[in-house]
Amino acid sequence: MRRRVRHPDLVRKHHERSELEAALRAAVAGDVDFGTSARALMTMDASNYRRVPVGVVAPRDATDVAAALSVCRSNGVPVVARGAGTSIAGQATGTGVVLDFTRHMRAIVSVDAEARTAVVQPGVVLDRLRDAVRPYGLTFGPDPSTRSRCTLGGMIGNNACGAHSVAWGTTADNVTSLDVLTYGGERLRLGQDWQGAPAGLRELVGRNLAALRTGYPPGLPRRISGYALDALLPERDADVARSYCGSESTLGVLTEATVRLVPLPAAPVLAVLGYADESAAADAAAGLLAYGPLTVEGMASDLVRDSARELLPRGGAWLFVETDGEGAARSLMRGADALDATVVTDPAGQRALWRVREDAAGTATRMPDGAEAWPGWEDCAVPPARLGSYLREFRRLLKEYGLRGSPYGHFGDGCVHVRIDFDLYTPKGVGHFRRFSEAVADLVVAHGGSLSGEHGDGQARAELLPKMYGTELVGLFGEVKDVWDPERGLNPGMLVRPGKLDKNLRFKGLGSVPEAARCVGVAKCRVEGPSTGPGVMCPSYRATGEEKHSTRGRARLLHEMALGEVITDGWRSEEVMEALDLCLSCKGCRSDCPVGVDMAAYKAEFLDRHYEGRRRPWSHVTMGRLPQWLRLFGPALNLGRALPSRFVGVTPERELPRVASRTFVSWFGTRLETVSDVLLWPDTFTNHLAPQVGRSAVRVLEAAGVRVGLPPGRVCCGLTYVSTGQLDRARTMMRRTLDVMDAVREPGHPVVVLEPSCAATLRTDLPELLADDPRAARLASSVRTFAQALEEFAPEWEPPRVDRPAVGQTHCHQHAVLGDAAERRLRERAGLAGELSGGCCGLAGNFGFEPGHYEVSVACAEDQLLPALRDADPEAVVLADGFSCRTQVAHLTDRRARHLVEVLAERLAGH
Repeated sequence: MRRRVRHPDLVRKHHERSELEAALRAAVAGDVDFGTSARALMTMDASNYRRVPVGVVAPRDATDVAAALSVCRSNGVPVVARGAGTSIAGQATGTGVVLDFTRHMRAIVSVDAEARTAVVQPGVVLDRLRDAVRPYGLTFGPDPSTRSRCTLGGMIGNNACGAHSVAWGTTADNVTSLDVLTYGGERLRLGQDWQGAPAGLRELVGRNLAALRTGYPPGLPRRISGYALDALLPERDADVARSYCGSESTLGVLTEATVRLVPLPAAPVLAVLGYADESAAADAAAGLLAYGPLTVEGMASDLVRDSARELLPRGGAWLFVETDGEGAARSLMRGADALDATVVTDPAGQRALWRVREDAAGTATRMPDGAEAWPGWEDCAVPPARLGSYLREFRRLLKEYGLRGSPYGHFGDGCVHVRIDFDLYTPKGVGHFRRFSEAVADLVVAHGGSLSGEHGDGQARAELLPKMYGTELVGLFGEVKDVWDPERGLNPGMLVRPGKLDKNLRFKGLGSVPEAARCVGVAKCRVEGPSTGPGVMCPSYRATGEEKHSTRGRARLLHEMALGEVITDGWRSEEVMEALDLCLSCKGCRSDCPVGVDMAAYKAEFLDRHYEGRRRPWSHVTMGRLPQWLRLFGPALNLGRALPSRFVGVTPERELPRVASRTFVSWFGTRLETVSDVLLWPDTFTNHLAPQVGRSAVRVLEAAGVRVGLPPGRVCCGLTYVSTGQLDRARTMMRRTLDVMDAVREPGHPVVVLEPSCAATLRTDLPELLADDPRAARLASSVRTFAQALEEFAPEWEPPRVDRPAVGQTHCHQHAVLGDAAERRLRERAGLAGELSGGCCGLAGNFGFEPGHYEVSVACAEDQLLPALRDADPEAVVLADGFSCRTQVAHLTDRRARHLVEVLAERLAGH
């Protein structure tokens, strides 16, 4: 009699989980973790769905995979294989044991440049493979927008595609052979001519040739739904490897893959074509295929951030069309009948435009009015020639159901992505979601399309497969599943015998705290190693490589804390505390995360509640209340530099900054100016620790003809209180500051803030923490950086020429909140050549001083800042506008970093 896996509830009892964990630890050399954090981190992927696993195993090799499967099979526990967890249909979640391939099985085993193949393990990140084969002039063709973190195993499981599929096809088109393990423990090498087929598969296909030849819709380059059983037809070489692609970990577990590589384009050129709307762009897309493009991508204007609009030609929607060579691009433009167009040949300009398109996956999750949108109907595909017609009917259907969404995606392949503002929190809204999903499925099928054109069926669409394939073919899917996996232990409920599409939704129970669901799991925060761009997010993940120290990981733990099922102790949770402890509050996620998750704000709120009525760490008292101690004791605090580190709450590897003998405010007080164009904000760091920066700013501003004053009293933004989660104290400090600013004759008088972290606090935390006080928003809007003030009040002034190379780092808060365009222009006018690095310096205010943080702090600096300094010209000026950044440079190098105003002031003085 065929044995079935047990219902997962049967292995959730503590003693059974413990026995299973012990058995896996004894059998597996890799990591086995059944702890609360490990389970909480794996409850969700990038979909609307949530399932709680029993535990997590990170195998080291194929032997580990086999051992884990054997233990799970013996205990009747289901298994799901998981890569980076960016699946949008819910197939990367499971109620049994999750096999996490992102920790160990990440090797590129070999590259054969002559044969144009590579052998990879399932945990290899796509961009790492592409980097490895680029020196040979090769690449892997499929390139989903998550390529900086998605794994080859996940791509094979979902049959991922990406922007270049019009030229190079899907992942299935680029696979040669696959090594897999079945749930029953059979090792198979899959290939053509029935190679590796499990017993019974060939006979099953032979009995159903007519159904396989007639049951699949024709003319669909993006048919991802269901099993690709037509790849097993004799006229298609009975390709078992190809048929496995897109099976969503339901047939076997991949342990190694041989993939095809393609030549890199010799001269890639990007043409961006503007159209009136996405339907017009869709109508035009199919006609461009005759020109042999590498990509034909489409998106509408409501997915473009304001800062990116100037990069695009006129229009309400655009096609991004890449060609190999400028001549091909010009020819294509002549036949495109677009409203406007631009051709970009330089790589930097192309990367900037592609970022606009790639960020759409996250941008689409928010409507223009801030309402949330979800991937409930994410990636259907229709024949390309019918895409325009489909989109017009789809728009009408949205209107009929009172929903909003912005289509974008792979228009050349007829594949559309869209996030829709479903109400997934209430039973009524969920019912509406179900009815709409059924109606859209009918619409897609009526256009000869596929319910999934890229991301797979998972929990989102598998229930609807009979609409597309009919009951006979869907029944055959079930028979194929049983041939491969007779015990039904691999990812049950996916593709065959699925659950309902409106079950297991991750929003149930979050009605009172919907912000916990803001992270949609796109995982841009999981980019590993040195960044190739100017981004900041997520420095602690790049330093540790651990999911719980990514923005997504922390958001998942907060989500589970709000639900209270896995993490049961709420704001007292030590699991959440551990994950947030290494958050640097850099705010990089506020700008770099496509949905704008602000983990720094979440951390402050958590710390505030976590320590309510409890003893705080000593560092929160010493460094968190730094403005108070500096005000009371001033230079006398230098005596603390001789005390053991434990008495001042800092790590022994750090030397405390020296307090200046005279404050900036004291120096400025000797001046007689009574009328000002701007007020210079005397932040705590400038006033007490680096007054030379304030003095330099006054000299440069006055040299530019800008009259400078100070606020008429003691002010503080509250930064140190916010970063340590002392929010009541922060609000008190902020209200006192607003009272002082009330005395300024002109409300909203421009305020120049030299310390980027303080400027960011005034811009964001102040109005958020004092949302009921209109003065907070007024002060926030008055904040200017030094360079912004010069452009506004002295636009004709020419700064002194420095004419030296510059190196250093853009402050993470500057990048995330303030922007650095004005600073770039000022450096250029001053003859300071070169780009500053991105990332975070790693000191981040109190973070790098706190015990237990030193190694991560240094690792963050090693990501981008320190390599940039080592590679720099010895004569280069080291720039760092943040006090923490300058301190980190001083602690870790023999270089001296300065604020830009110091460099300009020195040149004014003739030094």
